[in-house]
Amino acid sequence: MSFLTTLTTTTKPTSFAKAMKHSEWHDAMQNEIIALTNNKTWTLVPLPPSKKIIGSKWVFKIKRRVDGSVERFKARLVAKGYTQIEGVDYHDTFAPVAKLVTILVLLTVAVAKDVYMLPPPEYRRKGETVVCKLQQSLYGLKQAS
Repeated sequence: MSFLTTLTTTTKPTSFAKAMKHSEWHDAMQNEIIALTNNKTWTLVPLPPSKKIIGSKWVFKIKRRVDGSVERFKARLVAKGYTQIEGVDYHDTFAPVAKLVTILVLLTVAVAKDVYMLPPPEYRRKGETVVCKLQQSLYGLKQAS
């Protein structure tokens, strides 16, 4: 009975605004931002005139123990890769199965293609037009594989 009660009383937020009302989700989002910052996932730059911007969104997940109790709240920032168009924003996706040297050469070429993402909502300031220039792949991008 306590297992069912735990499952029904703890729910995932359906939007950023709803998540911000609960400290556990706010803490989970802060932990994700800290991890992305520590990994140098992006740098904040002005958007070049000829570049298209990709949106971002939060995905929420409740990690549970075997007994159904909450282990932790997890928030993941993902890119809205579904807005990318093949042939315009990217040309090919691939899962590398090759020698390491070949992969490194391909990744070096791929780095030349810049991807710009809208910053998460809590990092946007009124009137500021900076965007995140991705230095590393982020979940949701067509090129993430």
